[in-house]
Amino acid sequence: MTLEWFKSSHSTDDGPACVEVATTPDTIHIRDSKNPDGPQLAVAATAWSDFLPYAQT
Repeated sequence: MTLEWFKSSHSTDDGPACVEVATTPDTIHIRDSKNPDGPQLAVAATAWSDFLPYAQT
């Protein structure tokens, strides 16, 4: 399966915080956009929702 990655709206091309996410029905994949071939974190969609209250707006 090929994932479609989306860059966080909080990330910039010149900043240190560059996060991308890709979703599947059951999993959220997270990676550093400046190192797309590097490690990735995959969490269950239900676990991802636990992070959302802490997201900056």
